[in-house]
Amino acid sequence: MIRVVLPAHLRTLARVGGEVQLNVEGPVTILSVLDALEAQYPMLRGTIRDQVTQQRRPFVRFFASQEDFSHQSPDTPLPPDVANSAEPLLIVGAIAGG
Repeated sequence: MIRVVLPAHLRTLARVGGEVQLNVEGPVTILSVLDALEAQYPMLRGTIRDQVTQQRRPFVRFFASQEDFSHQSPDTPLPPDVANSAEPLLIVGAIAGG
């Protein structure tokens, strides 16, 4: 079981109140977690990553065990703390401005 924390607007869209728990088959990577998330919550398709290119949307960041995984390959294994549910994967809406 993988724990995922979504930003407030995506929690509203998915109609969830807190953390999301997902069953992920195989290695725990950003790609496998997003596949499981979109399978369980189809209304989130296209919100975190582009549906065609599968690239991360601008201003969306991924954090695991206090590390930024946003620019890592989607196939990079996530830390063991995330894989064993000790820590959640954080999906964060970034803010830009001056």
